[in-house]
Amino acid sequence: MGKYLDPRADLTFKKVFGEHKNLVISLLNALLPLKDDERVESIEYWPTEKIPKRTQVEKDSIVDVCCKDNKNREFIVEMQMTWTESFKKRVLLNASKAYVAQSEAGGVYDTLQPVYELNFVNENFMKDVDDYYHYFHLVHDKYTDKVIDGLHLVFVELKKFKPQSFSEKKMQVLWLRFLTEINDKTLEAPAELLENPEVSEALKILEVGAYSPGEMRAYDKFWDYISRQKTIVNDIYREAEKAVAAAVEKLKQDKLDAARKMKVKGYPVEDIAEITGLTAEEIKGL
Repeated sequence: MGKYLDPRADLTFKKVFGEHKNLVISLLNALLPLKDDERVESIEYWPTEKIPKRTQVEKDSIVDVCCKDNKNREFIVEMQMTWTESFKKRVLLNASKAYVAQSEAGGVYDTLQPVYELNFVNENFMKDVDDYYHYFHLVHDKYTDKVIDGLHLVFVELKKFKPQSFSEKKMQVLWLRFLTEINDKTLEAPAELLENPEVSEALKILEVGAYSPGEMRAYDKFWDYISRQKTIVNDIYREAEKAVAAAVEKLKQDKLDAARKMKVKGYPVEDIAEITGLTAEEIKGL
């Protein structure tokens, strides 16, 4: 094992960003689409009873930190190690719950503050685009400067991130390098990370020597669960692909069988092609 632990694990992510307010403030300001006058200045972590209840699967696979700032804006930060399409809906549901939870019976709506959910995803899920950063919010489809300020959802695809392409956003690059380059095989952190005060502090928290044997067992258990979860998901996808391929092949054979019967009965090739969807060449070859 190297000098550091992986910051994406439940134990380490929460130690860095769930116990050190200055570090999560730096992360939020670096990754969220905030204007200069909207930057987070101070935060308070959510009390335990406010954090949404999770299923056992979610508890084992989702790493999250929840807080609000001095303007009462709510922030949810999550690390998602395995991806399914339902994750987007769960993110929307959690952000919506946080927004609704601000309201009180008989209260006024203008006191409701925005909710930001920052999601780091350790998978490529938008395979048709190259960008690693995706920002969703309520915007007019024609007049894009017209926005309803309420829910702000950010997804960061960690595997797509390439630091040399985004040098103009220094802290964003440094934090994403921290999340993508540091792991339990790292013997020496890059100089650029060590030179930055916030990231250097986060690296210190990741040093292996700071963790008890019990914490190391919890750390290993997390990665074991992630490995098993990915194996299950991959097996499901493989079985689904086999089932689809078998269904396609059966459909093709059914069309060929029907075409043979029509050909024997003297149907014109053009009619057989129209009915079965086969090409004239396929029909002539029967």
